[in-house]
Amino acid sequence: MTLLKSINPYTQETLAEFPHLSNDEIEQKLDAGTLAFSLWKKNDFAERSKLMNRAAQVLREQKEKYAKIISQEMGKVIKESQAEIEKCAWVCEYYAENAEEFLAPEPINLADGKKAKILHQPLGIILAVMPWNFPFWQVFRFAAPTLMAGNVGMLKHASNVPQCALAIEEVFTKAGFPEGVFQSLLINSEAATELISDQRIKAVTLTGSEKAGSAVAASAGKHIKKSLLELGGSDPFIVLQDADVQAAAETAVKARMLNFGQSCIAAKRFIIAEEIYDQFATFFMAELEKLTPGDPLDKSADFACMARPDLAEELYAQVKKSVDLGAKILFGGEKPEQDRAHFQPTVLAEIPTSSPAYSEELFGPVATFFKVKSEQEAIALANDSEFGLGASIWTKDLEKAELLAGQIESGGVFINAMVSSNPLLPFGGVKKSGYGRELSRLGILEFINSKTVYLG
Repeated sequence: MTLLKSINPYTQETLAEFPHLSNDEIEQKLDAGTLAFSLWKKNDFAERSKLMNRAAQVLREQKEKYAKIISQEMGKVIKESQAEIEKCAWVCEYYAENAEEFLAPEPINLADGKKAKILHQPLGIILAVMPWNFPFWQVFRFAAPTLMAGNVGMLKHASNVPQCALAIEEVFTKAGFPEGVFQSLLINSEAATELISDQRIKAVTLTGSEKAGSAVAASAGKHIKKSLLELGGSDPFIVLQDADVQAAAETAVKARMLNFGQSCIAAKRFIIAEEIYDQFATFFMAELEKLTPGDPLDKSADFACMARPDLAEELYAQVKKSVDLGAKILFGGEKPEQDRAHFQPTVLAEIPTSSPAYSEELFGPVATFFKVKSEQEAIALANDSEFGLGASIWTKDLEKAELLAGQIESGGVFINAMVSSNPLLPFGGVKKSGYGRELSRLGILEFINSKTVYLG
């Protein structure tokens, strides 16, 4: 029997092993979820809110425990793991407070004097296929609105974070949620895709790669089920001539290096006005050199390693091919050790359009620099991508920034700030970055039936 292995990417130590669920066990989980939904959907918002607030409390009470699991299982430095747990508590509290208002019936007065209303009702079991890079946050930003809407959740987590998957289920259990309202399934990708065909699964949400998203969307489409995809990104970070260059560069390093660059919304393409290009590059490299590497559990470490050795190898292959095609290394660029997840932060410039560094997502600590002569060239370059998740614009002219923001093809644009997710803001992308929205009121409306009731 193949096992799911929890491996510390920094040391390569095997932390734990878990068997995959059998078909009978999956069937039992589906039955439990179905029964749970029949009861959970009848609970009023006050009861759901009480339990969701309790989940936030459990997260904060057990923050050190859960943060350690994250850091040991996927290599995130401990201070970032702690911040992730806090953010999960925030999203729980946000939907506990606002779900009832978001889903309140909406009256409609018709021109002929008749009335109607829209009821927002839950669908049933929602399957979530989630990634390893933010192993708690990605799940909670799905789970908090989904459960508060009256649905129940099933989680198929990334294969390298099984302890995170079980810990998240533990949070809801400790908070007092009824059995079956949230369940983690230790299954492989093939089993997850097959699960979508089951009539008890009403919709599916995926955060992950383009390949995984395509497979899940195809299966959901085949079975005529709602799907939401949050996929990759190659976010542009545009620095115009009149920007505060030092502030932009300092934030740029944070935007590229957060989670060791393993983030869909990390700034990846730095598009810089030629007048301030050299100055920006100098500030950027100086900030990069200040960062301290170390063990994920070292509170003084700014970065540790990538989540798996194969990911480091794939990223280096993209860098090497880009350099072979003419890209220049401004910083780093060394080949990682074989079978190790460590990677040297790298900066590339003079990037050919034919290279991976131009067109592909670089999911790790590699920044790409582009020099532009005008604002419109910057926008054209920003939009010359298959992705459209987030973007950042830096300028002191806010009126101009808002005008340019409207021209960028992405799900979000942040002016004089790094792209980030926030419970109050809709989150999602366009093009091959996916479709649908998470967070805010839009997020809770994704997996409900907006039912029209006409009053004749």
